[in-house]
Amino acid sequence: MSRPALLRRGSGVRVVAPSRSLSIVAPAVRAIALRRYSEMGLEVSFGRHVEESDAFGSTSVKHRVEDLVRAFEDPSVELLHTVIGGFNVNQLLRELPYRTIERNPKALCGYSDITALQLAIHAKTGLISFSGPHYATFGMLRGFEYIRDQFHRALFDRGSFELPASSRWSADPWYRDQVHRHFRANRGPWVVQPGRARGRLLGGNLCTLNLLQGTEFLPDLEGSVLFVEDCDDDGTPVYFDRNLQSVLHLPSARGLRGLVIGRFQPKAKMTRKLLQAIVRSKSELEGLPVVADVDFGHTYPMCTFPIGGRVELEARGGRVRLTLSAT
Repeated sequence: MSRPALLRRGSGVRVVAPSRSLSIVAPAVRAIALRRYSEMGLEVSFGRHVEESDAFGSTSVKHRVEDLVRAFEDPSVELLHTVIGGFNVNQLLRELPYRTIERNPKALCGYSDITALQLAIHAKTGLISFSGPHYATFGMLRGFEYIRDQFHRALFDRGSFELPASSRWSADPWYRDQVHRHFRANRGPWVVQPGRARGRLLGGNLCTLNLLQGTEFLPDLEGSVLFVEDCDDDGTPVYFDRNLQSVLHLPSARGLRGLVIGRFQPKAKMTRKLLQAIVRSKSELEGLPVVADVDFGHTYPMCTFPIGGRVELEARGGRVRLTLSAT
């Protein structure tokens, strides 16, 4: 297991687009994002090909790999920050020079489609990466404070830290209207099944993780606590059910120690009662602690958690305690 160096004031950030292009990010959002970096004391540069966009809203495998390799090899770069998610980052996995990445361990932060890249790098090199906000997320005008604080704790600070619940959350398309936002009070995570667990932290976007099944790019789940979230556009919880079941069929999933589920979007129509029924239908999860409605996924704000790091999970008496560490 390899941990990248901590960030500090003056650290270099390279914005890369291994999935969708920077061209879809509005100028006003970019301006706010650059201000956020400046407030943290970070020096920002951009990959050579980040603005390119083809019929898939991305660019060639060759150009995306080139930008990633240049960022890992550049001694002035300490964080690779992804523009946004998308649909095709798994095209890159067989083309990446993992020995180069292993020799130049850097922090990599993003979520959603970026899950495939993060898990593949961990499987091949042991490098810890960070499931957290994108570059585009840094362009959020309102509701950014929790995102900023948890990003800072994960990437700037040493040692373990307890993950707090946000005070409020939103699922609105903030990038369309930065002013008129709808926030809801956050009651905190749900205890679906009580218990305690400790292990390696693995996961990210569930349907993206499932793209890696049967490949060399999925880490062994033995001894891990699994973090998963799903982006469901048609409001049918059965998709989450079958995606979760697919992971649980993996031989190494027999060694799972716990499950942490991110917050669902309201359009997913996932209720607490329905989620409990889904979890209880899985014999593979019997006796394991399971919690849900945690601050990550396709709602805001979101935490930053270290993929390949360590986690302690305690869920008892209706209360959830999550302690994370990138060491």
